[in-house]
Amino acid sequence: MACMLEAPLRISVLSEVTATSRHYVDRLFDPDPQKVLQGVIDMKNAVIGNNKQKANLIVLGAVPRLLYLLQQPSSSLELRTECAVVLGSLAMGTENNIKSLVDCHIIPALLQGLLCQDLCFIEACLRCLRTVFISPVTPVQLLYPDPTVIPHLMSLLSRSQRTQEYITQIFSHCCKTPEHQTILYNHGAIQNIAPLLNSPSYKVQMQALKCFSVLAYENAQVSMTLVNVLVDGELLSQVFVRMMQRDRPIEMQLTAAKCLTYMCRAGAIRTDDTCIVLKTLPCLVRMCSKERLLEERVEGAETLAYLMEPDVELQRIASVTDHLVAMLADYFKYPSSVSAIADIKRLDHDLKHAHELRQAAFKLYASLGANDEDVRKKITETENMMDRIVSGLSESSIKVRLAAVRCLHSLSRSVQQLRTSFHDHAVWKPLMKLLQNAPDEVLVMASSTLCNLLLEFSPSKEPILESGVIELLCSLTQSDSPALRVNGIWALMNMAFQADQKVKVEIVRALGTEQLFRLLSDPDANVLMKTLGLLRNLLSTRPHIDQIMSSHGKQIMQAVTLILEGEHSIEVKEQTLCILANIADGNTAKELIMTNDDMLQKIKSYMGHSNVKLQLAATFCVSNLIWNEEDALPLCLCPGSQERQDKLREMGFVDILHKLTQASDPSLCDSLFLLSSRAKTAMQQYLA
Repeated sequence: MACMLEAPLRISVLSEVTATSRHYVDRLFDPDPQKVLQGVIDMKNAVIGNNKQKANLIVLGAVPRLLYLLQQPSSSLELRTECAVVLGSLAMGTENNIKSLVDCHIIPALLQGLLCQDLCFIEACLRCLRTVFISPVTPVQLLYPDPTVIPHLMSLLSRSQRTQEYITQIFSHCCKTPEHQTILYNHGAIQNIAPLLNSPSYKVQMQALKCFSVLAYENAQVSMTLVNVLVDGELLSQVFVRMMQRDRPIEMQLTAAKCLTYMCRAGAIRTDDTCIVLKTLPCLVRMCSKERLLEERVEGAETLAYLMEPDVELQRIASVTDHLVAMLADYFKYPSSVSAIADIKRLDHDLKHAHELRQAAFKLYASLGANDEDVRKKITETENMMDRIVSGLSESSIKVRLAAVRCLHSLSRSVQQLRTSFHDHAVWKPLMKLLQNAPDEVLVMASSTLCNLLLEFSPSKEPILESGVIELLCSLTQSDSPALRVNGIWALMNMAFQADQKVKVEIVRALGTEQLFRLLSDPDANVLMKTLGLLRNLLSTRPHIDQIMSSHGKQIMQAVTLILEGEHSIEVKEQTLCILANIADGNTAKELIMTNDDMLQKIKSYMGHSNVKLQLAATFCVSNLIWNEEDALPLCLCPGSQERQDKLREMGFVDILHKLTQASDPSLCDSLFLLSSRAKTAMQQYLA
């Protein structure tokens, strides 16, 4: 029965739509131009503030007819202008309205309309374009296909304050990528927009300011140009400083601070410049005050986090400015009471967006604690901070979870916090849960944090091991993401450091030799280095070395050969030679080197390499082949030693060692002096 009623129900709704709105659309087709004009004006009055009427007219096909009238040369300027106004009003409805307008190709039609010379019509087209482009559902790339559009918009900036406001607002919303920045920069955006900062219109000033913030973001070319721009004889950076004064509107202060922040991060302004230390940073800290609106506090905290992210001194200064660390604790209590916000709409808005405050606070804490131990201690001692981070790891908002794990990662760089706060609150448990099912961006940060929790001195290492983490980490090494592969293998490397044999065997079993050697040929240099680090940690202590090499010696020697013969960095080859030195330290494993003439020749060649680090690593290898530290006896006193000694002598190792002992000047670099000392130690074994 329900199915039978569905069709009549739709018809009744459509009938209502037709009855109330059809006459507006019908009048657009009247043969009398005056009646058409009056019909458009009546439509304009009918849709103001009436989203239902707007939707009805769109459903009934008003948009294609309005666009036709707007583009017709025979239409009067007044009619074309009124059509643009109505379209602009329709665009102020719902996102579905915007989608319908874009699908009807409103953007090309309005851009074409800008070629008209009539200012009122131009302003109406720009106003509608502005409304369409600021919607999140409008593809911003629709502004860029025609190469004549941007230069024409630049030329219209001088027509009126309205054209300045609308065009700069369009630019600031449509500049989303480095390519967009370049297009605007190449068409003179800086020189055309800079004078607008001194406009008598506040709206124009603000839109110009927003333009500069999006142009400068992570763009060194734009930022370096901005730092030298003069506006009425005043440096642009000083104009921004003036706009951050306390008597200016908050929106202006915040946007000017963003401009200077982005210029600083792009390298155009030094981090110790007074305009950053004494103006921008304090301004952003002010934005974090509980007196500010929610969105201002969010933007202020996130911009401040970005400003000081790479700079230790700025982090220290911020941590003691206006009690910032304690101030951020209020972000987790907002809104504290209903009475604090009289406006019910504002309260409803803030309740829905309170998670953005928590996200911003976690981001700022992460930046504050990135380097300084005292700051990290201050953060963890803030009321309930560790509990808040643990709660943040399981929030429904993915952005809050990511920010919380970033904060945790920042704090996990502290040995003291790993041993105290992290252990007391068992943060490894929610972290492990987060790793089970999360997007890649969260996985990268969570697995990076786990690497720190698996360091040898971390009390969390044992319970994490017992939770079955090895399989999870091995699965990360198979990810398409290089960052996840690095973190997976890095965590295994930390886990294998000074681990007992049972753990090492489990790592090799879970990872599998095929995957291990696949990682040794990974195109990402970081993955390769961490895999070599894992192998080096697995091949430590003689019983472990001998056991692993007895099972996988052939494959490991093949992998070592490929790396030493390949085009790899000095660091990669040094790490590989260190693995060989570990193998040479085994009781039985060393035979895999001694019976491999090709490998011995490679070691010999690296002893004569121009890089002292490679010489030193190769010499360590030879020294381990000669010396048996377990019995504290020279190899010549051990079974089979004479044959090995004779072989090394015949291959010319003794001569090379003798040459290396000559580099005995203590004034030489530490590595070269160590090389000489190691060579002498090896020579002494022969003399013994």
